[in-house]
Amino acid sequence: MVHLRVIAPPEQARAALELLRKSPAACHLVHLEGVAQAPRGDMILVDVPREEASVIVGDLKHLGIPESGAISVEPIEVQLSEHAERAEKAAPGVPADAVVWEEVEARTSEQTRLSGVFLVFMVLAALIVAAGIYLDQSILIVGGMVVGPEFGPIAAFCVAAVELRAKLALHSFAALAVGFPLAITAVWLASLVFRATGMTPDTFSAEDHGLARTISSPDVFSFFVAFCAGIAGMLSLSTAKSGALVGVVISVTTIPAAANVAIAFTYGEWEDWRGSMLQLVINVTGILVAGTLTLWVQRMIYRSRRIAHLKERRAGQAAEEVA
Repeated sequence: MVHLRVIAPPEQARAALELLRKSPAACHLVHLEGVAQAPRGDMILVDVPREEASVIVGDLKHLGIPESGAISVEPIEVQLSEHAERAEKAAPGVPADAVVWEEVEARTSEQTRLSGVFLVFMVLAALIVAAGIYLDQSILIVGGMVVGPEFGPIAAFCVAAVELRAKLALHSFAALAVGFPLAITAVWLASLVFRATGMTPDTFSAEDHGLARTISSPDVFSFFVAFCAGIAGMLSLSTAKSGALVGVVISVTTIPAAANVAIAFTYGEWEDWRGSMLQLVINVTGILVAGTLTLWVQRMIYRSRRIAHLKERRAGQAAEEVA
């Protein structure tokens, strides 16, 4: 279930109440007159199933409430109510498959911000992976992949592509365009220090480091894994299955490829440098393509549900007029 909190001027609040009363998927409806102070108006509280949340929020948006008031969407972790059970039965679909589009948009918009914390995590992830490449330790590489925050902007770019939001796409591109070069530069500088202080050997070859060789040798499975990870990642993000997202970031070699680009550049291993660059491009492209296609299919399903809902509303209004 999802909890909605609506603040609206009295006229819009009355329209919203009428809309919610007619919806069999709305329950625990509360109307508090005149309690809102900034902006002034009424407050409406209501619980709706996840699978019907975006449809109902769409109706509230159509009333112009976001311009004059506010609509807040909050997930309900635990709720004991027979009214809620009846509301869920009235909503088509399964809660586990439901996508609350406002939730997806809010998550991805937040993750595209080019913040200091995002850049620090990119650098730290790449440095951890670099240590794993030098030591040929897979556990360190996996650890760095978990730390890496790059999936957020990639997912946001998928949302921007499906919803045609140019500003979100630019923010996502900026985060990736700054984050990856900064991470590569950090590993390159660290590699110079490691080499100068004798922490790493004077020569480095992927032939002597199995993990580095794997990273710098992309093949058709590189795209296949990235494509599968893109689907899993987008489903995880859109259906609130955050646990699966950990597996997604471990399965793709974006951060390892970026770190290996810097290491290969430091030692002049140009074949490995080209292979790592190609690995990075393949992984990012695979995730983008798969994530966008997954989100597009989910969006088409939502639009068909929205169209059916609007037809039902018009039919109901026509029946009321005849009566």
